[in-house]
Order: sequence, then structure tokens, then C-alpha cells
Amino acid sequence: MNTQTPVPLNSISGKWILASAVLASGMAFIDGTALNVVLPSLQEDLSAKGTDLFWLLNAYLLMLAALVLVGGALGDKRGRKKVFIIGIMIFMAASAACGFAPDINYLIAFRSVQGLGGALMIPGSLSIISASFSAKERGKAIGTWSAVTTLVTVGGPVLGGALADAGLWRMIFFINIPIGLASLLILWKKVPESRDEEIDHALDYPGAVATVVGLALLTFGFLRIPEVGVSHWQVYTSLAGGLLAMVVFISIERRSAHPMVPLKLFRNRTFSGANLLTFLLYAGLSAGILFLTLNLIQVQEYSQLQAGLTLLPFTVLMASIARWAGGLVDRYGPRWLLTAGPAVAGTGLLMLSFVQDSGGPAHYWTTYFPGIVVFALGMSFTVAPLTATVMGAVSNHYAGTASGVNNAMTRTANVFANAIMGALAILFFSTDLKDEMQTMPLNQQAKEAVMAEASNLGEARVPAIVAEASQQQIAQAIDRGFTNTYTKILQICAALGWLAALSAFLLIDNHVVVENDEK
Repeated sequence: MNTQTPVPLNSISGKWILASAVLASGMAFIDGTALNVVLPSLQEDLSAKGTDLFWLLNAYLLMLAALVLVGGALGDKRGRKKVFIIGIMIFMAASAACGFAPDINYLIAFRSVQGLGGALMIPGSLSIISASFSAKERGKAIGTWSAVTTLVTVGGPVLGGALADAGLWRMIFFINIPIGLASLLILWKKVPESRDEEIDHALDYPGAVATVVGLALLTFGFLRIPEVGVSHWQVYTSLAGGLLAMVVFISIERRSAHPMVPLKLFRNRTFSGANLLTFLLYAGLSAGILFLTLNLIQVQEYSQLQAGLTLLPFTVLMASIARWAGGLVDRYGPRWLLTAGPAVAGTGLLMLSFVQDSGGPAHYWTTYFPGIVVFALGMSFTVAPLTATVMGAVSNHYAGTASGVNNAMTRTANVFANAIMGALAILFFSTDLKDEMQTMPLNQQAKEAVMAEASNLGEARVPAIVAEASQQQIAQAIDRGFTNTYTKILQICAALGWLAALSAFLLIDNHVVVENDEK
């Protein structure tokens, strides 16, 4: 049984537990979105290529996706608080190393170590919450966690923009140190240990190796697509090896006496449906925000701070609605919230895709603002109910495992989105540039120089080899090409949101989530 007696959400102990989980999770989430905004400054300071930026975003996600299932299972079996603390300490040390990184290669390496810390830390936050509060209050507790962590996630671009404009983008990493210390202090003083004494504490080493190898190879294969193309041997061998390893993992789990991920969890249609929804929605969310941010800064002439501030309505609505929406799951069930929310979010992304030449920040209210509000409303009614549904669909025995599975879905979706959408973006952009140059008086050498810039997307520059008379035409072609690319990518993201809504409608039961050890 769970060693921790449930505590009231509004008690002093309940507030401390929530505070520790929110602080630590906020560290991990804020880094990702804050980096999106500072990429132009970082790219310039470290002389990074466009493909380097995708690796910077995804090095963290690769380690996190590969190890998050192991982190969740370790918490259930070895102590959620203990594993959570270890994860925070690794994450803090890696953050400090990122802040001092002398070049892009070191920064990518230290980001991967952050991913290791995150894999131990992120599942721990949700499993501690799930094990600490009763079923009647769990939805509201998870809603609070979702509201605050999403608030800092979407607030990351505002912070990142302000720091980048001041030439202080490295502070994005250093800010994790005091946040992590505060979380460690609360955990040490105020939060009891929690683990399940009835489950087998033996670790499933073969399953752990298989899932790490499988997820790492799948992630690596996706990440190579923007650089080398889908037909390169590194891509198809990595993806094939990853799929094979995941088949081996499933076979191990079916036979294991103490599986790391009990496959019986997926017999629960709601659990399976919620994880499918998570993958589809977060793939659209990740790529949508990334390309919106790049478009604002690189083409629409927003400063990095202004680009961050465009998402402020998202932050306000999430803070206002998410906790309340989490409570609605406790009362009315999740199905209709999880159908309507992603559908509305997808519609918001579609509205944003139609914005072409925005006229700059002065026209924000009539260009980007309406789409961002609709997008934010959809996500605000989705995030907390989705998390509450995943955690409520299993018993407390598997709180860490369920959180690990759902976080693996989220991180794999982010990798999938960044890699696949990055490859598609380069393809769309290259095609547009090639078509535009057909009518320009350029020699073959100049055309090749322009095409070599395509991998930098909106940061592409007019090569010096291009004749002065054609430079303005090329600059305009680059802007048009990236705007068209942005439109196509956001429309794909919108479709992913609608597919997520469909998966909720078809798979998620509308039963009120209650604690049931037989789930």
C-alpha cells in the first residue's frame, strides 16, 4: 500500500507538497519555452547553425524521452521523494554547466544531462501529488500543478525575451539554481517519503534497457531528419532499430514478474486514449509555439521581448481557468472537456496560420491576438483535465509509472514535432526559394549559395556572392518563403489538435475519476 496518508489540499502540508512539486517542475518547463525566444541571440553569440538549434532543443528531449519511464518506475519502487531529489540535484548542476557553456557543442551536451535530471524529476512531481491527496481532491491538486507549471511554461518566452534583449540569455539557466534550492529545502523539511510497499521493488533491468535503447533510437532518428533527410541510412536504421527495441520491450513486459510498465494499464481505454491525445496535442503545441516565435522575431520584426509578450494572454487565461477546469473533472468527468479543448486549440492555431504580413507589433491586437486567445482557451480547458484523467485512470500503485508514461508521450511528441516539422519546414522553405529564383537573373553559383542558407529558415541571409541588384529580391523571397512555411506548419499543427479531440471523443469514458485500486 501507499505509505503516505492522504492530506487535505488546503492544509499546510498540502500546500507545501504542491509548492515543492510546482517549483521543481517549473524549472524543467520554463527552460524549454524560454529557449525558443532567445534562439536568435544564442545563435549569433555562439555562431550556431540552424540545425544546431534543433539539436539544442532536442538534446534535452532525447534524454528525457528515453529515460522518463525509468524515472517514474524508480520513484514507485525506491521512493518518490528520494528519486525526485536526485533528479533536482542533477538538473541544477547541469543548468549551471549550461550557463557557463563556451560554445554550442558544450551547451548541447549539458542540455542532455539536464534531460537525465528531468527524467527523474518530472514524473516524481506528479506521482507525489497523486499519492498525497485523496481522489476527491486530486483533480483540483493536479489542476493547480498544471495551471502553475503551464503558467511558467508560457511565461518562459516573456522572461527569455527580456533577458535576450538585455544580452543575458545565459541567465535562463542560472535562474534554476535558486528555484531548485527552494524546492529541495521544502522537500527535505516538509514532504514525507512515499512509495508503494505492496508492489515488487525489484527493478526490471531488461525492460529498462530495452525502453531506453528504443526511445533513444527513435528520438535520434527523428532528430536526424532535418539534417540528412528521411532516406539517409542513419534515419531509417535508427527508426527501425528503435521500433525493434520497443517490440522487444513489450515482449519483456508481458513476461516479466515485475514489469517496469505493466501492460495491463493500457487495457484501460481511458488511459490509452488520454496518452494518444497527449501525443497528438503536444506535437501540435510544441511545433506551433516554436514556429510562431521564430516567425515573429525573424520575419515580423518583433523584438525578442515583444515576441514573448504575445503569449501573455495565454498565461493569463491558463492561470485563471486551469485549476477550475481540473475541478470540473472531479464533478462531471473528462470526456467533453478533452474533446472540446483540443478542438478549440486547433482552431486557434488555424487562425494564427492565416496571419501573413502582420505589419509589426503595432498591429498585434488585430492579427495574432484573436488566434492566441482561442488557442489559449482550448489549452486552458485541456491541460489540467488531461493530467487528472491520466493519473486518475490508474491506482496509486502506479502513480509514478503513469506519470512517466504520459511524460514520455509528451516529450516524444515534442521531439517528433521538432524533428518532423523541422524537416518539413526546410523542405517547404527550400521549394519556395527554388521556385522564386527561377525568374531571377542569378547564375548557378549564386543560386547554390542561396539554397545553402535554406537550413537556417528565417535566419537565412542573402549571400555576399549575389549581385547587389538582386539582393533585395532575395531578401523578400526569404521572408515570403518563411511566411509560407509558417502557414503550412501551423495548419498541420491545427490538424493535430483536431485529431486529439477525435481521439478523446472515441476513447475516453466520461466516468468521474475516482480512486480505485482495481483499475
